[in-house]
Amino acid sequence: MYNPNFYIYNNYHMETIEAEMDGTTLKMLVKVARLDASTVRGFQNDSQEIWNSKIDDVSADLSHVTFLDSSGVGALLSLYKRLPRSKREFKLRHVQKPVQAVIELLRLNRIFDVEA
Repeated sequence: MYNPNFYIYNNYHMETIEAEMDGTTLKMLVKVARLDASTVRGFQNDSQEIWNSKIDDVSADLSHVTFLDSSGVGALLSLYKRLPRSKREFKLRHVQKPVQAVIELLRLNRIFDVEA
């Protein structure tokens, strides 16, 4: 039987991310060291698999990510754009200095709430 609240109570362990729902917040741990052209397809597929209409905001732990290129930026922006416009909140937590430098260079700290 279909349960519309199914995703709220589940944890996900995938190749590139681990995630859980906390109310309407998707909390995810990005498990790859490089969020770049070589890993972004897996990240997008894993994100797509867990995405649901109840998600209002995202909190992404980037503590494992030491390198971010334009493909990785695009993947993060793609998730951001999936959030409801009226409630968009996307936190990047435990951001490594090299990754933070890319985010600040592109002025994405205006979009994402970045925490080192």
